[in-house]
Amino acid sequence: MSLRELVVLGTSSAVPTRHRNHNGYLLRWDGQGFLFDPGEGTQRQMLHAGVGAHDITWICVTHFHGDHCLGVPGIVQRIARDGVAHEVQAAYPATGETYWRRLRHASAFADTSVITERPVSGPVTTFEAGPVTLTARPLSHPVESYGYRLDEPDGRRMIPSLLAERGIRGPSIGELQRTGSVTAPDGSLVRLADCSGLRPGQSAAFIMDTRLCEGVFALAEGVDLLVIESTFLSGEEALASRYGHLTAAQAGRVAAESGARSLVLTHLSERYDAEDGPRFLEEAHRSFDGDVVLAHDLMRVPVPRRDHPARRARSHVAKASSAS
Repeated sequence: MSLRELVVLGTSSAVPTRHRNHNGYLLRWDGQGFLFDPGEGTQRQMLHAGVGAHDITWICVTHFHGDHCLGVPGIVQRIARDGVAHEVQAAYPATGETYWRRLRHASAFADTSVITERPVSGPVTTFEAGPVTLTARPLSHPVESYGYRLDEPDGRRMIPSLLAERGIRGPSIGELQRTGSVTAPDGSLVRLADCSGLRPGQSAAFIMDTRLCEGVFALAEGVDLLVIESTFLSGEEALASRYGHLTAAQAGRVAAESGARSLVLTHLSERYDAEDGPRFLEEAHRSFDGDVVLAHDLMRVPVPRRDHPARRARSHVAKASSAS
């Protein structure tokens, strides 16, 4: 069975707290591992979460503020030290090449040749990333910043009643899926479309430090899982705009207007305590009536199953789960 889940490694913003590490998010998707914004301490958080360097196939950096990238040296060192043999691709803003080089070669640790740089620039950058397409779009922040989106291509779902109606069973089902057509027992030609229905591909978006802008809504459009910063509550909306951030209320608006299925709030300012958690959920629900999760370090959030409709009008503050 395929595994699609978000492993949350850190949820604070510029300053870590006793309960929230700097950023770090590993999206596990059918054998691929997309590590977004490894902040300081990410290597250690991965140990606590029960994931390792061999789980990483992409490193995606939104921008080069420290809380989003200071964990890169440790991740590179761990990839080298653990002998990761598969290619690890690294996406980051092209204008930050100098910062990437400094982080990539920050100290005298053993190097590795498996990391391939994929700098992003312009209005849209797209990569083929195993079972999905990875797209980067610019956001609105004091330094150049990009958000990322994963899209699985649409497929077909076999319908047992239609297969039985045409007498297609056993190995013939596999042949129909592979070749697109098969000869039925009565000699008729049965096409894939005759016995299947559209299976929409799943998607996820990762949106960090930004004001509301066109890129935010384009990245979030119709996604199954929206991971988005909510640095402030709405009482600090002016401050959020000045520093290029979102409030929880704005994050909820993005989810609602974009038709997202599930919303994960993260990147919280250190000014807020644990008792403020319900306020973030309440603000997001002003606009969005789907699932809302307030992220905590080391929690796991599954990508909503495609065959289960989104649960409506239900929110929760998920607790950190122990790694399996």
